[in-house]
Amino acid sequence: MTTRGDKQEEERVRTRRVVKTAAACSVAALALAACSSSSDSASSAPAGSGAASAPAESQAAAPGGAAYAGPVGDGEGQLNILAWPGYAEDGSTDPSVDWVTPFEKATGCQVNVKTFGTSDEAVKLMQGGGWDVVSASGDATLRLIYGDTVQPVNTDLVPNYADIFPDLKMQKFNSVDGVAYGIPHGRGANLIMWNTDKVTGPIDSWAPTFEADSPYKGTVTAYDSPIFIADAAVYLMATKPELGITDPYALDQTQFQAAMDLLTQQKELVGEYWSDYTKSIDSFKSGTSTIGTSWQVIANLAKSEGVPVEAVKAKEGATGWSDTWMVAKDTPNINCAYKWLDWIVSPEANAQVAEWFGEAPANAKACDLTSDKTFCDTYHAGDTEYWKDVYYWNTPTANCLDGRTDTQCVPYSDWSTAWAELRSS
Repeated sequence: MTTRGDKQEEERVRTRRVVKTAAACSVAALALAACSSSSDSASSAPAGSGAASAPAESQAAAPGGAAYAGPVGDGEGQLNILAWPGYAEDGSTDPSVDWVTPFEKATGCQVNVKTFGTSDEAVKLMQGGGWDVVSASGDATLRLIYGDTVQPVNTDLVPNYADIFPDLKMQKFNSVDGVAYGIPHGRGANLIMWNTDKVTGPIDSWAPTFEADSPYKGTVTAYDSPIFIADAAVYLMATKPELGITDPYALDQTQFQAAMDLLTQQKELVGEYWSDYTKSIDSFKSGTSTIGTSWQVIANLAKSEGVPVEAVKAKEGATGWSDTWMVAKDTPNINCAYKWLDWIVSPEANAQVAEWFGEAPANAKACDLTSDKTFCDTYHAGDTEYWKDVYYWNTPTANCLDGRTDTQCVPYSDWSTAWAELRSS
C-alpha cells in the first residue's frame, strides 16, 4: 500500500471523508424520534463513558430478532455491501489498494459494492432490501436498528472482535440494552486547525473561532452542516455551564437558542464554510482561512502540501464520528456477511482501510501493520483519554437523548431549518 505523502493527489482520493458532509443532514433522521425515549434514551455522552441505556420501547425485546447462532459455515457465494467510499476497496480506485479481492479469494464470497454519499441514502437503500451489510455512521445506526432493518450481531462469531478497542464496544450507537448490533470500524474527531504563520499560537480553545473579539475575523472557517450546531453546544458546555448542557445532541429550546446565538455571532467571523475537505485545504493554502474546524487528515494533507498548520482537539472537547458494520435483518447471505465482518476488522484490512480513509482504526493490532508506523499515534487510535470528551455524531430527537423527562428537546428537523436560515441570512 502506498504510504501517505508519496502522492498528494492520491492522498486526496484516499481521504474520502468529504462524502459524509451530508451524513448529518438527513431528513429521515426524524424517523428516529419516534423510537427515542426520555428516561432511558441512548445519550451522546462522551465517547469514553460507556454504553448508554436503551430506549424504553426496546426493553421488552430488542429489534431485529435474535442474532445468528452460528457456526459460520461455507459462504453462500455472494455478498452485497453498502459502504462509504473508501471502506470496501477492490483495486478499481487504485490498483495497490484492495482488500476486497483477497476476501473473495479466501472465502468464495463474490462481492458487489455500492457506495453512498449520505446516511440518509444508506438508510433508504437498506430499507429497500437487497443488501447484506452496511457501514453505518452514528446518525444512521439507531434508525436502522429501530427501523427493524438490521439484526443483532453475535460477536462470538467474529474472532477479531476481541482486539477491538474496548471503548468502541457496546456503545450507544452500536448496541441496545446490552445487545450488540454491529462491529466497530473506525473513528475520528473534529479538530481546531490554524495557520502558524498567521495565528498567534499555540491554540488550545475554540474561543478564537466563536468569540466576537476574535482577532481573526473574516478568516475563520467552519463546517457547513446542521450537525455543526453540536460543536457550538460543546463549547457552551464548557463556557456557560449554567445552561446545563450535558449532551450536545440533546438541547432544549433555551439551550438550542444559545447555540444558535453563538453561531450567529460566529458568522461575523467566518470567511468560508466548508464541506469539501479539499476546499478546506485550498482555503488554508490561499490564506482565505487561518483558523477553524478541521480533521486530522486535512491537517496532514495541508502539511504535505507545504501549508504551515497545526491541529489539536480543543480543551472544551469536540464532536466526532464512529462507524459500525451492520448486518441486514433478512440477509440470505449470513455466512458471507459474518466472514466479511471478521475480515474487515482484521488487523491487516483494518490497517489498510484506516490509512486509505484517514481515521483511527478500530482493531488495536492494526497499529502494528500500518505502513506509516506513527499513524496510530497521529490519529490517537489507542489513546482512551483522548476520546473521553469526543461526542460522536448522533441524531437529535424531541425526546431528549440525555434522559430528561421534564422537557422536550429540539429535533433534527428544526436543527436543519435553523441552519438553513443562518446560512441564508
